[in-house]
Formats: sequence, structure tokens, C-alpha cells
Amino acid sequence: RCQRWVENCRRADLEDKTPDQLNKHYRLCAKHFETSMICRSSPYRTVLRDNAVPTIFDLTSHLNNPHSRHRKRIKELSEDEIRTLKQQKIDEAFERKQATQESNENNKQNTVLEEGGEEQEEKAVPLTLEERENKDYLKSLFEILILMGKQNIPLDGHNVDELPEGIFASDNFQTLLEYRINGGDEVLRKRFEMTAVNLEYCSKTQQKQMLEICENCVREETLREVRDSHFFSIVTDEVVDIAGEEHLPVLVRFVDDSHNLREEFIGFLPYEADPEILAVKFHATITEKWGLNMEYCRGQAYIISSGFASKMKVVATRLLEKYPQAVYTLCSSCALNVWLAKSVPVVGVSIALGTIEEVCCLFNQSPQLLVELDNTISALFQDNDEKGNELKKICRSQWTGRHDTFEVLVDLLQALVLCLDAVSSDLSVRWNNFIVGRAFVLSSALTDFDFIVTIVIMKNVLSFTRAFGKNLQGQTSDVFFAAGSLTAVLHSLNEVMENIEVYHEFWFEEATNLATKLDVQIKLPGKFRRAQQGNFDPDMTSENYYKEILSVPTIEHIIQELKDIFSEQHLKALKCLSLVPSVMGQLKFNTSEEHHADMFKNDLPNPDTLSAELHCWRIKWKHRGKDIELPATIYEALHLPDIKFFPNVYALLKVLCLLPVMKVENEKYGIGRKRLKAYLKNTLTGQRSSNLALLNINFDIKHDLDLMVDTYIKLYPDKE
Repeated sequence: RCQRWVENCRRADLEDKTPDQLNKHYRLCAKHFETSMICRSSPYRTVLRDNAVPTIFDLTSHLNNPHSRHRKRIKELSEDEIRTLKQQKIDEAFERKQATQESNENNKQNTVLEEGGEEQEEKAVPLTLEERENKDYLKSLFEILILMGKQNIPLDGHNVDELPEGIFASDNFQTLLEYRINGGDEVLRKRFEMTAVNLEYCSKTQQKQMLEICENCVREETLREVRDSHFFSIVTDEVVDIAGEEHLPVLVRFVDDSHNLREEFIGFLPYEADPEILAVKFHATITEKWGLNMEYCRGQAYIISSGFASKMKVVATRLLEKYPQAVYTLCSSCALNVWLAKSVPVVGVSIALGTIEEVCCLFNQSPQLLVELDNTISALFQDNDEKGNELKKICRSQWTGRHDTFEVLVDLLQALVLCLDAVSSDLSVRWNNFIVGRAFVLSSALTDFDFIVTIVIMKNVLSFTRAFGKNLQGQTSDVFFAAGSLTAVLHSLNEVMENIEVYHEFWFEEATNLATKLDVQIKLPGKFRRAQQGNFDPDMTSENYYKEILSVPTIEHIIQELKDIFSEQHLKALKCLSLVPSVMGQLKFNTSEEHHADMFKNDLPNPDTLSAELHCWRIKWKHRGKDIELPATIYEALHLPDIKFFPNVYALLKVLCLLPVMKVENEKYGIGRKRLKAYLKNTLTGQRSSNLALLNINFDIKHDLDLMVDTYIKLYPDKE
């Protein structure tokens, strides 16, 4: 980019300079940049966008002079040119004087006088030396906090319990302060040179106050872009533990001014056990604390942990009651079958999911264990190398998030059990005590008949939604046609429900065969027998028990969840995906988006011309040139050079891609969730901080130190 700046400025004498030299020693006036290249996020300074390039130059008088690119030359002017220049200067001076007079008159008219004739607005008072030093001091503190957040450095240092009695050790914040003082920061040195060595430079309360300001200022940079784009969607991730308290990570989806769909992390919300209280606080945080207008919310999705589904559904329902256009959808980053399994209100399913996660985590922690599992798979699948190699490859991925997780688990179960048994019974020093202990516990869990029945029944029930869910995470055309196949999916599940006796008999037989292969006793769960306390019904068989406790409630729940998540409004929105030219082409350009676009009528700039505009849009692509390919995604359509000539289509496409069920096409703009996962993975639970997490995850967002300092002084005027 530096090279482009130099070339645009016609400065050949700077071509051999490095970007670092150019950045340190040379400046370019803001008038050489288009207004669209200047970010107005800061009231204190002119900030350029990351892709800003100077384009405004008056170079026409030098084009015919090849030497002018190397140095400025003095040109002798003719008398006519001198007279012209003088007249221009006189005219400019007159215009400036006239503009000044008009400005003064306007100021006099707009001046509001208080009683007694005193002016209401006071002149800006210059800062005293003490105030300036205090600002510089606060700026240094904020710089340290931002550094700690970006580099994921916890505030606390050594634990008090780790230190011998009488020994004082600074926390990380104070240590960095001392390092900065020793590095030559005169403002801090002057402030603390008379302070006792074992005295805190900055109290925990002040640190918390400053961190909250840092968090709010960084979040506001993203929220400002969200407000500018008007429409957005809200997505939450699984509940996480932040320093011993449960929090809900919140992300926002919006289309920025460069037509890119982005998904950004904007903060954590304390989790509440009562769903009604959670719904109220969730709404209050988004609208009052973060300042988003929920009238512009066009989608909501919640990635759930086992046991939390019903509570988050209450939140979704309450928001839909207030904002009907905030469509409740699935999230593109979560497979439908995984989401459905986590939402099933059966304890056995939640336990099975937890066991699966623990098994996957154990093998991912130890490359040696994976090698051992590979050897076991090779021995079991000697007659089917292709199947064995496929399972080995799956084991090295995050297979617990696949559409066919339960199918993979059933295929792998025997290999997992044999591998874990071999590890737990190995008397050599090959494995450490932790792995041996976990292998024993997990082997016992996998060979429990209750677990085996659960995964076999879940595999068979979710087989009816597997293809449907896979299409939802596919290309735009796959999502469009998946919406039309929902009726067939529900019909299949209803048929299973009507003939549950027959289906369950086959499923239970498969489970018993697998249990026999693993030498597992077929019996009723011990907790059920203990609960009967002698009142055991002799007619109650294992097959009947699991039909009533597992198969029936699971199918009923999945049917209802599909109806709820794919509401009429959601399906109408997905039908509008026929706006995407590739989908239009597959339908032979015989589409009728206007019938489904009624729900977005108030979001369109010119709703009265929608029908005519859609006709022009279809004609444009139907009679395109032979060498022109049809855009296959909303992302490609939004980046068409002439998309602004179709304002209603443009508005519809923007709203459609906000639906959480639509994937972020460009991974570059969907990194908020990945950074969130990385932060949680790399940070110990006790050292996590909701404030520092936002700074770490959004480390590339520009921050304004002056704004942070001024905000702190306004909020806490009594602090020095």
C-alpha cells in the first residue's frame, strides 16, 4: 500500500524508501483522499480506512514535463498568467471574508443567552499542567490494559498461597507498570517515585473501572458499524465458564459498507437459571446497554449445550413476541442433527453426548492414543481397508460435530472399547496415570447397555434428518431446495411415529446385537430398578422401557423442534433465495419471489417497484452473455458492480444473508467465533475475564485512547 501511495503522489525520490521509513518520516494531507476512505469513528482525529489510497491530485499541469516527477521546478509566468493569479487570489480572499461574515451572523442568531445576559456555552478552558499530566498518566494505564487484553495476559500474577509468608509479589498489571517506568516513562515515574514498593500502583477497583471502559469503547467500534448497516442478527454460542460464573457469548451478524457479511463477537452476558429473567436481561443488555434497536433485528439463533435448550427457547419466544421479524433459525456453524440431539429432553441422551465429548477430548490430547486406536481399527477392519482408512481419518477430526456423529460412533464403538481396555490394563509405564484412569472410566461408560441403546436409537432417528441438515450447510441452492423438502422429512418422521412399535423393535435388535458383540449384559438400568423398590412390574421388558423412555419422546420432540425452528416465516425467507442468479437458473428463471418477499416489504427502499425490478433482474440473467457465469451465492451477488441499480434486490439480499442459517461465505469475515473458541481453549477458567476476552478476540479493532481517558474522567471525576 505504501508503494501505491508513492506512485499516486508521483514521488520517484521516495521509491527506494522502506514502508517503515515512509510511515515514520512522511505525511500526506487528508485532502488527497476520497471522503469514503476516511473513517469518522473518532471525534479527535482523522482516521483512514485500512484500504485507503490517495487519489485526489492536481497533476495536469505537470503531465507534459517529464522532469516534474523528480523535483519541483520554478516556472517563469507571463504577464497574463500573473494578472490571472492575482485576480484569483483577490476573489478567494473576498469569498473567505464573505463566508466569515455570514458565519458570524449565524452564530449571533444561534447564541442562546441565559438570564442575566451570560452566554450558555463557555469557551474551552485550556488544560492545567496537573490535568495534562493526569491525562497522560491515565493514557499509560489504558495502554497497559489494552496490551494485556490483546496478548491474553491475566491481571493476577502469583497466587498468594504459592508465596512464602512475608514475601510480596506484584500482579501482572503492576509488573508491567514497573517495567514501563524502568523503560523511561517519565509520567509514571514522576507519579510513583515516592510510592512504597509493596503498595499497589492501581487498585483492583480502578482496574475494573478502566477495563469496563476499554471493553465498551472497543465494542462500540463494532456496534457503530452495525447501526450504520441498520439490519442485524443475534447469535449466541454455548454457555461458558468465566472465572467460576456461567456466561453466554453473544455475536452479531451484519453486512458492512463493503457488502461483506460479518459475524463479530460483542461480549458475554451473565447466564441466569430462570429463563424468564434471562430473557429480560438478554433484551435489556442488547437494547439499553449496547444500544441496538431490536426493530432492525432480522434473525436470532442459539447454539446450545445439553440441558440449556428449553431455556434458550424461552428467550427466542419472548423476543419473537416483541419483534416478529427476528426470525428464529438454526445457526450455520452447528449441524442440525447435533443441535437436535442436544435439545432432546431425555437425560440419557445428555449423558451420552457428554461421554462422546470426553472420549473425543481424551484421544485428541494424546497422539500416542490415536496411534493405538489406528492399530485397533486396522485389526478390526482387515477385510475392509477402505472403511478402516475412512474411520482413521474421521478420528483425527472434530467428529462430534458431524451430521452423522452417532453413525460414526456406532461404527467406532468396538474399536474404542478395545483400545481403552488395552490402555487401562497395560502394566508398563507407557501410559501415565491420568490416561490409564480416564481410559478405565470411559471404557465402563461405553460398555453400559443404556449408552449403547441410546446411541443406536439416536442414530436411526436422526437418519431421517441427516440429508436435510447437510443441505442446510451447503451452497445457497442446497439451502433453497432443502426448505422445500421439509414437508417430506416431517412426513417420514410422522410415519415412524405411527408405526413406532415396528421401528423400535428393529432399533432395539440392532442395539442388542452390538451389546452382544461387546459382551455387554442386556438389562434395565440400575437406577430404574432401584427406584421401583420392590414394586417392579414383571411385564416391563428392556425393549418396552426404552421405547417409552427414549424412542417415543425423542421422535415427538424432533418433530416439534423442526416445526418451531422452520416456521412459516423462516421458510418464506428461505424461498426468497431464488433471487440468487444460480438458483434462478436452476428454476429456468420461472420464479416468484414477490409472493415470499412480503415479510420484508418495510425493509425495501422502493416496495412499489419491487415487481418490475424483479422482472428486470430475471431478464438480466436470462439473456446474459455466453461467457457470463451466474453468481452462485449471496456474497457474489452483493459484489456485482451494477447491484445498486437494483435497490430492492440489493436490500433483500442483504437481509437474507443475515439469517443465521446462512453461512458466512468468506471465512475472513467469520473469524469472531474462531477467535472466541481459541480464547476459551487457551485460557484457564480461573484466569478468564469478560473484559479482557473482548480485547483479545477483537485485537485488530482500532481503539481511541483519548476517548477512553475522557470517558474515565467524566465517569470518575473524583479519581486522580
